[in-house]
Amino acid sequence: MDKLEKKLLYKIGLANKNFSMFQGGDKILVCFSGGKDSWTLLHLLNILKKKLPFSYELMAVNINPGFEEYRTDILEEALNSRGYNYHIEKTCIIDIIKAKMKRPSYCSFCSRLRRGILYDMAKKFKCNKIALAHHGDDFIETLLLNQFFIGKIKAMPARLYADDGINIVIRPLVYVEEKDIIKYADYMKFPLIECRCPGCDSYSSKRIMIKKLLLKLQKEVPEIKSSLLKSLSHVEPRYLLDNSIKNVD
Repeated sequence: MDKLEKKLLYKIGLANKNFSMFQGGDKILVCFSGGKDSWTLLHLLNILKKKLPFSYELMAVNINPGFEEYRTDILEEALNSRGYNYHIEKTCIIDIIKAKMKRPSYCSFCSRLRRGILYDMAKKFKCNKIALAHHGDDFIETLLLNQFFIGKIKAMPARLYADDGINIVIRPLVYVEEKDIIKYADYMKFPLIECRCPGCDSYSSKRIMIKKLLLKLQKEVPEIKSSLLKSLSHVEPRYLLDNSIKNVD
């Protein structure tokens, strides 16, 4: 497992090299859901800060949406026992969602609510960066979801200034494969908790469909995921159909 951990740390280091994610003196708010991805991100960033020639601080923040049986007590016990600096923010997101139950899917709506709260938390705790636990598979699946269902060539940036123009959002797991996170989280025996969202089925079903499609295609084209992820760094707008781009011969 040391080999896998080194591999994961290397990929986070590569993301840092390519996108300048961490600098000395940073205070990074880690968006912490208690799932395998956020546990892996928090744990690896904590290891990495001891290896880099500069220092940064970590602040794990969990947004408790108020979903029934969402076990923040498990998170608190685990974070305390591991000595992490953390905060759990109780919200009324569930009440807002219940008022929007007629929507076919409100995952994106819920995500925007959470993101706004994270921005507020970053300001409250004087964090200059917000780390999200999206991994390489998330980037690929989001690209295909947007192409298949929305008609856009769009995924996620590894580093960007947030809509408020203040916070910097980073995704250090951009080069990490989900299968490696699953192995690592299982080995580390992270106490995982489930989202318990009562209305994410329609969104999840589309993402699961994309996952199954990629698994099927991988049997014929083993390198398809790495190729799709690589394509996000090699965009040629001139050869697309965007009329706002001037194509000069």
